[in-house]
Amino acid sequence: EDIAHICANTELETEVFVHGALCVSWSGQCLSSEAWGGRSANRGVCAQACRMPYTLEVDGAERPMGEVKYLLSPKDMSAQAAIPALVDAGVTALKIEGRLKSPAYVMTSVQAIRDRVDAHLAQRAPAPKSLERSRLSFSRGFSEGFLQGSQHQTLVDGRFPKHRGAFLGLLTELRRHEVRVSTRQSPSSSAHAAVAEIEPRAGMGVVFDAGHPEDRHEQGGPIFSCEADGDDWLLRFGTPGPDLSQVAVGNRVWVTSDPSLEKEARSLLAQGDPDGRLPLSVVVRGGEGEVLVVEGQWGAHHVEVRSSELLSAARDQGLSEALLRDKLGALGGTPFFLASLFVDGLHPGLHLPVSRLKALRRELTDALSARVVVGAPRTLEEGGVHQKIRERLLPATGQSAASTERDVELIPLCRTDEQLGAVIEAGFDCVELDWMELIGLGRAVKRAHEAGLRVGLATLRVQKAREEGYDSRLAKMRPDSVLVRHWGAVMEFRDLDLEALGLGEKPVLHGDFSLNVTNSLTALHLLGLGLDTVTAAHDLDATQLFALIAALPEPHRLAVAVHHHIPTFHTEHCIYAHNLSDGSDRRTCGAPCAEHRVTLKDHKGRAHLVLTDAGCRNTVFNAAAQSAAHLVPRLIAAGIRRLRIEFVWENREEVSTVLDGYRQLLAGTLDAKGLLQRISAHEQFGVGLGTMQVLA
Repeated sequence: EDIAHICANTELETEVFVHGALCVSWSGQCLSSEAWGGRSANRGVCAQACRMPYTLEVDGAERPMGEVKYLLSPKDMSAQAAIPALVDAGVTALKIEGRLKSPAYVMTSVQAIRDRVDAHLAQRAPAPKSLERSRLSFSRGFSEGFLQGSQHQTLVDGRFPKHRGAFLGLLTELRRHEVRVSTRQSPSSSAHAAVAEIEPRAGMGVVFDAGHPEDRHEQGGPIFSCEADGDDWLLRFGTPGPDLSQVAVGNRVWVTSDPSLEKEARSLLAQGDPDGRLPLSVVVRGGEGEVLVVEGQWGAHHVEVRSSELLSAARDQGLSEALLRDKLGALGGTPFFLASLFVDGLHPGLHLPVSRLKALRRELTDALSARVVVGAPRTLEEGGVHQKIRERLLPATGQSAASTERDVELIPLCRTDEQLGAVIEAGFDCVELDWMELIGLGRAVKRAHEAGLRVGLATLRVQKAREEGYDSRLAKMRPDSVLVRHWGAVMEFRDLDLEALGLGEKPVLHGDFSLNVTNSLTALHLLGLGLDTVTAAHDLDATQLFALIAALPEPHRLAVAVHHHIPTFHTEHCIYAHNLSDGSDRRTCGAPCAEHRVTLKDHKGRAHLVLTDAGCRNTVFNAAAQSAAHLVPRLIAAGIRRLRIEFVWENREEVSTVLDGYRQLLAGTLDAKGLLQRISAHEQFGVGLGTMQVLA
């Protein structure tokens, strides 16, 4: 429904991801790789922290989960069943993730999606067993992601983070070289792993799953022979093969590979490039004593080639339409097929060597193929395009409420009443509020205003179509400013209907880190859209940050988070609902997030706090705090005037310690080293440079 709404309300082409590895975070909103490995997932170098094991802690106590350890590892996307609805919605392109995958994976996934589209358009049944073919090429288990809405109980299995294939059944009997696998029983700890519709064959690979996917010595191997026995399968193995002394009754049995698929993929590769895909229209013209002119047209692309020899009178039939269609239409190995051939401009009874026709065809298709890769010709401005874009953006940035002459300002962001109380007691002039639910937020706004503080309210980090009500509810609370976290809110608050909302004036708009301001062009574009300030993206290390500052004409309009816990994952999947309830969405989960505090302990013993927002999206905050205290003097000297401090779940005393320390740092009565020592006293997992660290 969301996708259909978007398609119906835009003239832009739309692309939807329908098959492959599914990120647990919202696109462009994952900082786990950057925080823990110095590699930005937002820049295409994901370290896949979502595929690591985590221990669930509820209210500080470890929750036994058995074999379920991969709490952030989603099943792979396979939206074959949703293809008809996507086509009807007007989606332009369907995306298949295939980076570093095998030819068999590419073959099975493309064939399956292509067949579903064609079957829907032709109103016929899709090809059988396409899903099972896809499972065997690569699968961590399949789901439709969020295409059917939030499905918190099925998106993540949690038992494995890697390829498993098709689930065959449970091992019920062991012999010397033979095992019995029952297809009647599902895994007791994962009711969602349904037995696949697959018939094992000799040569197929299997693995015995004992619940330890991290074990590099999991037993498995090719089937030597097999036979059906009622609802069971008898699988026999030889050498090489699994060490059956290392497997046990109760193990899950997965079919992981099918040599016939790999053979089929190799056969396709051996055929070379597929014959014609793009319709090519060819026009041929010429007369005796003239050159032969061949024109090719594909879409907006037009190419004309001419023979080096002159046409002469033919002794026989000469250049007939049938001959031209045969020689110019032999387009195998090119991206084209001959859609039409026009010879009205060619005089009859003319001769040209067949070898020249073939040469003209190659010349024509080579020229057009280059256009296919490069795209339509475009004329770029001469000189530095980057500078010209800057010059166009600069006039639109307007005047800022933030003056370059103003004092440096510390801006605390609070998420609890206790934290807000500490800010009020410390005598701050302003505060930003980020609440889990809007009723409590309204009370906090009133409390802060009554204490004389200017109040900024944080929007959701992601807002879907038809969720604009969140923004209007924030506006009705009459904030002095809004911390804008998604691009839609930029336009929503810029164009507020003050009269309809009963407001006197618009709030000042500050952009948050989630707008991904990593360069000056993005910053200038956002300022031109009406933001007063923007916050530097957390992807930037110190060197990159100062390069951004130097490129801005008004560096005082850039805010920098100098103390916070990096929000590593931001996801639609609810860890609370999945693990502490049976509900599939916010209507059925019972809101365990309101009663409990969940942390995820990683393999290094660090416990990362999980918070929900007003839209029920989860954010996993890094256990260790990040401080740019050592950079503060340089930031101020470079023109930065807005330094932000964000709290997650710190108590009143801890908030007071942090705020007082940074105030002393600005006053010159405490250096960065002393500040970090003071803060580290309550930070269980330490304070570090985090993403500000410059890696070699």
